[in-house]
Amino acid sequence: MMIKIQSNKLHIAHVRTSDKSIQELETHLLEVAEITKKLAAKINAAEAGELIGLLHDFGKYSTSFQNYIQSGTGLLNADIDDDYVDAIALKGKIDHSTAGAQWVWAALSKYGKNGEGKLCGQLLALCIASHHSGLIDCLKPDGVNGFKKRIEKPDAESQLVECEQNADISISAKALNLAGKSLLTVMLDQLKLLTRQEQHGQAISEAIQHFYIGFWTRFLFSCLIDADRINSADFENPHQAACRNKAVPWDIAINRMELFLTEQLTNKDQDLSINTIRRTISEACKNRAQDAQGIYTLTVPTGGGKTYASLRYALHHAKKHSLERIIYIIPYTSIIEQNASAIRKVIEQEGDQYPWVLEHHSNLEPENQTWHSKLAAENWDAPIVLTTMVQFLETLFSGGTRGVRRLHQLANSVIIFDEIQTLPINCTHLFCNALNFLSAYANTTAVLCTATQPLLDQLKSPEKGQLLIPKENELIDDKRQLFEKLKRVEISNKTKPEGWSEQEIAALALSELGSKGSCLVIVNTKAWAQALYMQCSETVDKDSLFHLSTNQCSAHRSEIFNRMRLRLDAQLPVLCFSTQLIEAGVDIDFASVIRFLAGLDSIAQAAGRCNRNGRLETATVHVINPAQETINQLIDIKVGQEKTRRVLSEFKDKALLDPEVMAQYFNYYFYDDERAEKMVYPLTAKEAGIPNSMLSLLSENKLNTHPDEPPQLRFKQLRQSFKTAGDAFKAIDAPTQSVIVPYEQGKELITELCGIAKKFDAASYYTYLKQAQKFSVNVFPNVWKQLLEQNAVYEIHSGEGVYCLDERYYSKEFGLSSKPVSKAEADIL
Repeated sequence: MMIKIQSNKLHIAHVRTSDKSIQELETHLLEVAEITKKLAAKINAAEAGELIGLLHDFGKYSTSFQNYIQSGTGLLNADIDDDYVDAIALKGKIDHSTAGAQWVWAALSKYGKNGEGKLCGQLLALCIASHHSGLIDCLKPDGVNGFKKRIEKPDAESQLVECEQNADISISAKALNLAGKSLLTVMLDQLKLLTRQEQHGQAISEAIQHFYIGFWTRFLFSCLIDADRINSADFENPHQAACRNKAVPWDIAINRMELFLTEQLTNKDQDLSINTIRRTISEACKNRAQDAQGIYTLTVPTGGGKTYASLRYALHHAKKHSLERIIYIIPYTSIIEQNASAIRKVIEQEGDQYPWVLEHHSNLEPENQTWHSKLAAENWDAPIVLTTMVQFLETLFSGGTRGVRRLHQLANSVIIFDEIQTLPINCTHLFCNALNFLSAYANTTAVLCTATQPLLDQLKSPEKGQLLIPKENELIDDKRQLFEKLKRVEISNKTKPEGWSEQEIAALALSELGSKGSCLVIVNTKAWAQALYMQCSETVDKDSLFHLSTNQCSAHRSEIFNRMRLRLDAQLPVLCFSTQLIEAGVDIDFASVIRFLAGLDSIAQAAGRCNRNGRLETATVHVINPAQETINQLIDIKVGQEKTRRVLSEFKDKALLDPEVMAQYFNYYFYDDERAEKMVYPLTAKEAGIPNSMLSLLSENKLNTHPDEPPQLRFKQLRQSFKTAGDAFKAIDAPTQSVIVPYEQGKELITELCGIAKKFDAASYYTYLKQAQKFSVNVFPNVWKQLLEQNAVYEIHSGEGVYCLDERYYSKEFGLSSKPVSKAEADIL
């Protein structure tokens, strides 16, 4: 290791935008090291975290970087300073991440007779080298060793020697002290745990062992990314630092929860038998909260009060095990606001020092992050977080640095998965392996909540990863009895060979509206929702007719839900045509439901919106099949329809919502050979260089192994193609682009964001961007292309990557439109 040569020159890490104050590089490195150390302690890797935090920006000691940052921030003047450079032209071209990676690799790779030091050195060096790009490929699709190529970068480009000469004594001394055999011993102890052949009470394949090592690396990377962003943000806005790292007073939340439930028990309006059952479920969850951490299921029929029951469990469990947060993973943005409101009603009170509940709706952060967006990005630092399954999966597997910074927040947490059956089929094995890791090695408890458990512990290929859920980890003792007590509807199979025409479906809906007073029609596509709405618009009173789809922003849908609930409570007529967004977790009660044929789990969820509160003795869910339906691209729905038809034919005399029938449906759904093959997240040659799978890329990566690689190197080096996998990963089939729409307050937010982007104010930008989540719509590529061609979308400011919608393309009835809407439709205020 090179001897440090003291330099008196000031080395700069950042310059504050508001007052041009300087954050010295030494200060930044020491502070990031301390934060990373604390975060990495969650996986017993404090020293490793401290070292990568200390050296992540080691390359900023180079003269070329210092000239660049000082020129770019006005500290050097083009007219008088010889060292001035064109910072704009050099943006992204000065490598300041390789030097620290090379230092760590050189320090650790020399240890160990069997390559142990090289594995540990590679793991840490990879985090440092990748902290601006996202984790790089260790093996590229063509078999080339991408890590080796990066770590052997010439000194003329990495400038390691100069950085060692210029570095502050405190940094050099601390790095030398950390990078020793004791660090190697601690790291190897953890890696040995990950590569045991038996874990979670079952045999673990070599592929899963490789996955765990890669995921451990990603977790450590998450700690570094968030520490770097936190320190940078707190330097830019010093007042923010006081809000971080607060211990959560769970007792306060628990007392408020128990008081709320006591008041419910004495409420005369809450004496229906269904509420008695809900209270029984809640008590069971409270009692089980004292159990050990692990993966649990909460199997409760729709309408059984899962939100409050799971919250009660989570609060008591978090206190019992001194956990840091509770995270709700919800399938659709449409439910987040409803659930967040319900939780706030119980937990938050005026005068609280900080909000208890954080909602993370949709992804307005640009794909290519700017400095502005990095400062404003959300990292789930709150006691109770509500986010979507899409955001959760992107945190686990996406590329870049945007989502991964949140990964470490999943440790020391209770994660509640609401409607777990909505997990994308292609993510099944990846999800199971990640959740098993978090449970076993990151002090995480998970609860899978649904009326229709998808058998994630009974998969066809367990060697690729399945959940370990002991039978005793079901929080409800007698599921069958509970389903019988909560039975409120009958399923009527009205499918017919020729299918139902648009006119016939409308006639059935109008008939149910007339005889029952309210009717919900759930369809599989937006086109059918609009067509049926228009078909009935001339017959039904405008105040009684509603339409719902994801083309409407969350705030718009919430307003529609509120109007419907008021009418339903007042027993006024309501006819609603909706896509499936309404069927999972939405607290609304119709007298009749018509459901287009889909998976049996979807039909069961639709049944949860019918006679939800047991006001009727019984009600009916009519299952129909439209004569024409364009769902060739909606593979999950097509397969679900096929398996449901099979169940309908085999269980004619049995209640379709019975847990045994549902288990058989999922057995057919998951054990189908074609479906099982999709669970590894298959990738095409275009996506991965060669036909491959996401599971393979993130585990043993056999297809990308170079032919002359010695077999004994397995488990002696990282083999994952992290970047290839991250770039290819999408939690939904088609990538979407978020756009802020001019619905009500959305107009004002667009104006504010456009102004702030020009004269940057990180605190205000963060606040407005957070508020804008409720006023955003996720747009699929084909529609996005049409909007771009018509100049219907525009950036809040060039280069920010945050887009807004022209008000001519938003309808008060249907939401975002790919074509200009009429003036009457656009008049939404």
